[in-house]
Amino acid sequence: MQADIEKVLINEEELAEMIKRLGAQISEDYKDKNLLLVSVLKGSVVTMADLMRAITIPCSIDFMVVSSYGKGTETSGSVKIIKDLDISIKDYDVLIVEDILDSGVTLSSLIELLSSRGPASLKLCTLLDKPDRRKVDIKAHYVGTKVPDAFIVGYGLDYAEKYRNLPYIGILKDSAINK
Repeated sequence: MQADIEKVLINEEELAEMIKRLGAQISEDYKDKNLLLVSVLKGSVVTMADLMRAITIPCSIDFMVVSSYGKGTETSGSVKIIKDLDISIKDYDVLIVEDILDSGVTLSSLIELLSSRGPASLKLCTLLDKPDRRKVDIKAHYVGTKVPDAFIVGYGLDYAEKYRNLPYIGILKDSAINK
């Protein structure tokens, strides 16, 4: 796996600091709220696990599986809900937790869907923001950091279901994408 990485973009220590900062801000902003963290699987599983431990206030969690990528590197533009939430979000202060905000197509559709379910509030937290790839007008309320327009993997992010288990964020070599 390491041989397929062109460059480490964000190391483990930097990731830990980002998560700590996000957790502190979310804890402050939601201290008197009914917080529900919604993880968009599979990519956000690592971010969600670390972030929920960095949040110091009571919160609930739930999970969705939503896809617009399949096994490729470009969004198909068609969003598919594979697994919906297990609980009603009515009256919750919902915070969607994502690994990366890229084109915005998937998250825009997801936000529209979840808004129709009556949450008290609905916001977005993303570990990584890739604004150069945006196809729709969407911004996250909480952002770990901006990243360049490169194909990145690790810390939950994948290419064809591989590389999710890297403990850092790295840029995938073109040769790894084409093999």
